[in-house]
Amino acid sequence: MKSDYTLEIIAFCIEACQIAITSGADRIELCDNPGEGGTTPSAGLIRKAVSISPIHVFPIIRPRGGDFLYSKAEFEIMLEDVACCRDAGCQGVVLGLLLADGRVDVDRTKRLVEKAEPMEVTFHRAFDRVANASQSLEEVIHCGCRRVLTSGGMPNASEGIPQIAALQTQAMGRITIMPGAGIRSSNIEQIVRQTGATELHSSASIPMPSRMSYTAPAIKENLSHLVPSAKEVRAMRSALDIMSLGR
Repeated sequence: MKSDYTLEIIAFCIEACQIAITSGADRIELCDNPGEGGTTPSAGLIRKAVSISPIHVFPIIRPRGGDFLYSKAEFEIMLEDVACCRDAGCQGVVLGLLLADGRVDVDRTKRLVEKAEPMEVTFHRAFDRVANASQSLEEVIHCGCRRVLTSGGMPNASEGIPQIAALQTQAMGRITIMPGAGIRSSNIEQIVRQTGATELHSSASIPMPSRMSYTAPAIKENLSHLVPSAKEVRAMRSALDIMSLGR
């Protein structure tokens, strides 16, 4: 059954990609470094993810953690990474650039969108740090981005429902507004019904314990890594499919 709703799942490793694919995701946002909120994955991971995935793979283009105000050298790295993603066969990329005063960096964003063609571009949650969401939405549309990932300027999408709904109304179909942050099977229906969103973004993350049989006794580091919960992804997929049948 073709659903009316798209479910995007974050993957921080190839195992996470496999879980997302087999559990019902429609698209993968591919990242590295979950502790930094996601940075650009390696070229090897990008190529491997594309090679195994029957669904779209959108790597994040973010050269470091921290803010979204980038130097000339960092921007040049982003241009190169966009080209690498295009050459690897990715269907899209995810990025976001701001100016120091909280406005969208329109000039550089447009250059990255042009560099990405024919890939789609999602403007990520840098959007939740803009000074004026309404003005910034128009700027992101002007840059040629296909969607905006947002929690409505709040820590999670449930709290940001009023802002997300307002952005949806303002967009008038010119760009996709995709809620993300804290979305789970327990709240995905509420978010869809109260915002009108048709694309949803979630990590559904759980820690995967290390499979090592030996651990160095003097080193106390946590060696788990994050993967999506297959059960949670399936539950979100099911909730979206049920809503699709009811439309």
